[in-house]
Formats: sequence, C-alpha cells, structure tokens
Amino acid sequence: MDIAITGGYVVPVDGEPIDGGTVLIRDGKIAEIGADADVDVPDDMSSVDAQGNWVLPGFIDAHAHLGVHEDGEGWSGNDTNEMTDPNGARFRAIDGIDPTDVAFDDALAGGVTSVVIKPGSGNPIGGQTVAVKTWGRTVTDMLFGASVSVKSALGENPKRVYGEKDRTPSTRLGVAAVIRQAFTEARNYAAQRAHAEGEGKPFDVDLSKETLARVLAGELYWDQHTHRADDIVTAIRLAEEFGYQLIVNHGTEGHLVADVLAAKDIPVIVGPLFTSRVKVEVRNRTLRNPGVLARAGVRIALTTDHPVVPIDFLVHQATLAVKEGLDSDTALRALTVNPAAMLGLDDRVGALKPGLDGDVVIWSGDPLDVMNRALRVFVRGEQVYEYDEANGRGSAAARYYQEA
Repeated sequence: MDIAITGGYVVPVDGEPIDGGTVLIRDGKIAEIGADADVDVPDDMSSVDAQGNWVLPGFIDAHAHLGVHEDGEGWSGNDTNEMTDPNGARFRAIDGIDPTDVAFDDALAGGVTSVVIKPGSGNPIGGQTVAVKTWGRTVTDMLFGASVSVKSALGENPKRVYGEKDRTPSTRLGVAAVIRQAFTEARNYAAQRAHAEGEGKPFDVDLSKETLARVLAGELYWDQHTHRADDIVTAIRLAEEFGYQLIVNHGTEGHLVADVLAAKDIPVIVGPLFTSRVKVEVRNRTLRNPGVLARAGVRIALTTDHPVVPIDFLVHQATLAVKEGLDSDTALRALTVNPAAMLGLDDRVGALKPGLDGDVVIWSGDPLDVMNRALRVFVRGEQVYEYDEANGRGSAAARYYQEA
C-alpha cells in the first residue's frame, strides 16, 4: 500500500527530528521524508494524520526466540535447542519458527517490527539465525535476512547440558575446545574444497563445516552468548585466533571490561535486563551496564531474549537503562540503527530513510515514556496493528487465510 503519514513529530533516529513531518511509503519502501511543507503528497496516496504523535522506525530485537520458543505451548512449542550435538552449525532457526506464536502480536504492540531469531545456548555452537518481520502469514512472508549469523555459547549453559550427559564439554575448557576444533576443521575443509574445485574433482559437502567456513569468510557474523567477563575475554581470544566477526550477546559483565570491548570495536547486544540473578554468571547483572558500555565507546543494542523478558517490554528496558545513565538518543539507537548495522541489516531496517523498508510506528508520544504506547504499526507500508483507545485494546491484522 502507498501511504502518507503526516503532521507528526518524526524521529528518523539516523537524522534530526522533524516537528510536523511527513513520511511517504510507496511499494513497501520509504520514498520520502521531510517537513509537511516540503513534501508533496500524491493524490493516489492514503493519508494518516499523526498530529500530536511521534513517528519512529520500527524497533529491532537483535536476539530473540519468538516462534521457536512459543508462548504458552510448553515442550511441544519449544524448538530452541537441539541439544544432541555440541556443533550444531547446520541447524537453522528458520526451520522451527511458528508465525502464529502470540508473541509476534505482542511484538507489534511494543513497536517491534523486526527480530533476529536465534537458536538457544545449550550447545557450544547452536546454529544459524534469521531476520524476520514480526508480521506475516508464513515465515517466507516474514523473512528478510536468511542466515544472518551463527549462534554460539560460552559459560554455564553448554557445560551444564553436556556435563549432565557425561560428555564433552563439561567445563569451560571443553566448550572452548569444541569451538576451536570446529573452526580448525572448517578451515581445513574450506582449503580442501577449494583444491577440489580447482582440480575439477567432486567434493562431499558437510553442512556444519560449510556454515563455519562462511563465518571464516566473513559472510556470517558470530553471535557469542556470554555473560561473565572472563567468558567475554575468551570470546575475543577465539575471534582473534580465527579472524571472524564477533558480536557479544548478553554481555552481562560487559561493564567490567568495557574499555577492552571499546578498544577492539566489538559490539554488544545487551540484555535481558529485567531478569533476576537466577544463576552464578549473572550475579553482577545491573541496569547500569548499557550506559557504562556506551560511555566507554561500545556500540550497543538492547534485547529482551524473549521469552526471558516479554518482547513488548523491549522499549521499557531502554527506559530503565536511561534512568540508570544511558543517554536517551543512544537508547533509541540501541533499538534501531545499532542492531541493524551490527548484523548487516541496515540496508533494509533501522531508520526512517528513503529506500529502507516502510516499517513505521506511530506512538502516542515519546516511546521512552512508559505512559506512551504504539498506536499504529506499519510493516512494509501495510498497517498491521492498531490500538483502539476507546476500548483500551490493540489488535493485529489477521494472519490466517479467510475464505471470501
């Protein structure tokens, strides 16, 4: 749908706010943005009056488990971890996503229009992640970034899972060794494949080694689940040993090594921030962490790690981080342009800018004020959520086939 959103306080995030601005969306893409007086609205466009409201790009949760860990479905809806092989590089989150998970509607209510869905942290190497919109009838409809990265885990989770099986890895030494061995084999595999191709000889494909070879070639990011400061340093050491693009996920003790992360220009997806100290490695959890990291010069994004924290509370984590010292502009960037840039998705999402997807949210006011809410949500220019102020409830567009 072609649509003009007019009269609002437009916050592009990657640019100065416009008081009384217009956003034009054509063919699902942002076509133009500017002051109302400077933008001509074509006669064939539908108009939405956003006067008195804030207009922002849809938020991005860069680390979530929507659809693979379904709300209220118990074990039958939990496909987060295939904990039968420490090296699960061949596993793909996209193969476990149920788009009818109610959490996708919750995401829309929270202004979240894009998520990077990841396998869990039970394996040292968990599998491939995927970027999807939070609205669509099928995963194919929702998809906009296949195999964005590979999820990996250090720390308590994998050592507990495999230690209970009396298998390697049962220690931090073992977890690092599994990752190191997998990359060594993938590097050798890539060399053997190149040689076979050069000789015109057949070559047996190994899906896990293929995936890790793509990480080594810089085609996929390495999403490293890690909480403790010592595990963060191990993540850095492994990345430098093999030369891949590291993104620290969680970084619960990142504030203890913020200077190290900043000096090495390693981004951090911080969170979840609303959790209790349920295990040893999160004992130093603090809402000050995002602010400390940002002030040190670390590029940050925020995550709910849904379902650990409900996806619609993503913006509230930003609000409380601001309360504890995070700059408010940085907080908005941590929900938009930062996660997009970290994961190579900034050609599609993250800002209100011509050429990007028409993922736009009209808020009742500043989204960092907990009293404000998402009133209308557009994904690729299509309105998919609206809050009914008269009845005090929101509703998302139908995802199911309905016979005419």
